[in-house]
Amino acid sequence: MLHEQIKNSIKEAMLAKDAVLLETLRAMVTAFTNELISKNRKPTEFLNDEEALVVITRLSKQRKDSIEQFKKGNREDLVEVEESQLAILEKYLPKLMDKSEIEKIAQIKKEELAISEATDKGKLMQALMKELKGKADGSLVKEVVDALF
Repeated sequence: MLHEQIKNSIKEAMLAKDAVLLETLRAMVTAFTNELISKNRKPTEFLNDEEALVVITRLSKQRKDSIEQFKKGNREDLVEVEESQLAILEKYLPKLMDKSEIEKIAQIKKEELAISEATDKGKLMQALMKELKGKADGSLVKEVVDALF
């Protein structure tokens, strides 16, 4: 289980004296515990892999947002820290589809649903997100759908 594996990696990070890795792993375990509590489960339980991936994806998005904000504020020192943490988080996430793969699937789905009007963009977006959940970045899917109309 991913949750258990990450929890066990904390000791290794401590022994390696890798502060960024340790901080990131601890943040992940804290987020897992918060997720368990929000689902009215005991904090000593473990999330299944699917639940853990949802939490890691959320943490990854938070890091991306932080990086964007720190760049706007010219805080390169903080950008580096967030990018390091993001790299660690992404090691635990499955590889996401690239834009060309999403475009192919979007075109096929558009034809399947017989969507020709821009007003039906929402239907296409909904169908794609259902099919590509966890396989593609939502903002990239939206960008592809917008480009189709």
